[in-house]
Amino acid sequence: MQTLFGKHIQSNPPSQTEVYELKICKNTSLPFGDLKEHQIKALSDAESNFCYHRITDQPWIKDRPWTYTLKKPFDCFILVKAKAFVVLWFYKPRQSRVFIKIPIGAFLQEKEISKRKSITERRALEIGIPFIVKNV
Repeated sequence: MQTLFGKHIQSNPPSQTEVYELKICKNTSLPFGDLKEHQIKALSDAESNFCYHRITDQPWIKDRPWTYTLKKPFDCFILVKAKAFVVLWFYKPRQSRVFIKIPIGAFLQEKEISKRKSITERRALEIGIPFIVKNV
């Protein structure tokens, strides 16, 4: 999901800064608990105020002839009043890749008012913004 979304967003960049937490669901609904407290805090902070993040250094192994990690672009960043989203993908083999971008506030409100312990694809489509991700 990360690779597909990354290619899509780079080919279709938003007009303003956005942050995302990506969740894939291979069942009929995604438990609200799959969005962890630290993720909720970071998304909420980024949208309402600011979120600072230090990019961790990758381990360096002497005499290793290859590397799997990309060089980091810089050491840290701060996001100030960025739009924050939970992006859901209800995965279905051999079908269109429909991702649903839900504002963090709408996701949290749904979690609070729902009688369910999870969000269904149908409800996610009602409160979110669907978009199709194609191979780039």
